[in-house]
Amino acid sequence: MPIYHTLGTIPPKRHTVFRKPDGNLYAEELVSTEGFSSLYSLVYHCHPPTIVKELGEPYSVEPKIAREKHLRHTSLIGFNIKPEDDYLKSRKPVLVNSDLHISLAAPKKSMTDYFYKNSQADEVIFIHEGSGTLKTGFGKIKFAYGDYLVVPRGTIYQLEFNDEKNRLFIVESFSPIRTPKRYRNSFGQLEEHSPYCERDIKRPQDLETIDEFGDFKVLIKKQGIMYPYTYGTHPFDFVGWDGFHYPWAFSIHDFEPITGRLHQPPPVHQTFEGHNFVICSFVPRKYDYHPLSIPAPYNHSNVDSDEVLYYVDGDFMSRKSVVKGQITLHPGGIPHGPHPGTVEKSIGKEKTEELAVMIDPFRPLMLTQDAVDIEDESYHTSWQINVE
Repeated sequence: MPIYHTLGTIPPKRHTVFRKPDGNLYAEELVSTEGFSSLYSLVYHCHPPTIVKELGEPYSVEPKIAREKHLRHTSLIGFNIKPEDDYLKSRKPVLVNSDLHISLAAPKKSMTDYFYKNSQADEVIFIHEGSGTLKTGFGKIKFAYGDYLVVPRGTIYQLEFNDEKNRLFIVESFSPIRTPKRYRNSFGQLEEHSPYCERDIKRPQDLETIDEFGDFKVLIKKQGIMYPYTYGTHPFDFVGWDGFHYPWAFSIHDFEPITGRLHQPPPVHQTFEGHNFVICSFVPRKYDYHPLSIPAPYNHSNVDSDEVLYYVDGDFMSRKSVVKGQITLHPGGIPHGPHPGTVEKSIGKEKTEELAVMIDPFRPLMLTQDAVDIEDESYHTSWQINVE
């Protein structure tokens, strides 16, 4: 999110002498994106961030593809992913392509004996169930049900959960996660017609400088491989920082829906964008108010993109038998639409209480083995009607 932010203590001029109380220099680090041509932050450490004590044996975390090519409407019962103690082991990629990976996770324990850094992707972690604190060197962000946590690539973090009941919907983006371009002016500020604004953004607070020597395990993911690093100083030894590159959060409950007299298309729900995909938020809203309007969505042929919907909460008038945590994948190339009877039933309805996250990728998604394991194999027949 391109908002300037600063925490802690920094020198009045960048790249200049900045000393500790004992006279030694703080270590300055530039964290930059797209070389030196995009967002960046300047970080000041108690110690150089380069003190590596040990390298562990790398291991693969590449998703296991079970269905590379397919043309079938698919439903996954997300809450059938079994909870696991460890955060990283609980993350199960289910839908993937070369632009993004979509995962489900149900971690029970906080991250206490290691730190994690995704060096290949920005992460958007949607909190479906649970609450806690995202801890980074940039500061802390408290999270709860409905929050999107946006963690830029290269950020070392820990998740501290308040209890063991946690459900996460995670998007790894191999391009930067941005706010929708059409909602930003030439200076990057969100414009008046945007469904949310800078006041809704939660930025890091409560910077805690941890000046410690020891053995600090950081698991770093790059190109589908996990690299165990042991550093000699604590990763959260920031004494101060400033810039535009840092983790932030936005609650789906703060998304203000755009409505109209007739049915509005999915782009009005757009919340984030990456290269070749968008993320949208469906929230409680008034239905269309034309006297002859049909609130239920029309049949739709995806020509250029797949469509993924993650059901969070509420009543979905276009679908029957929807459960929390369900994922539907409607692949490009065949039409999809409301289930039989739901169009007529929707006429005259004034509002919806639905809550969902939608992703439209412009490259086909592949199903992993973890996806196939939780698939509702009969979903593609759910539009059948009695024609006798």
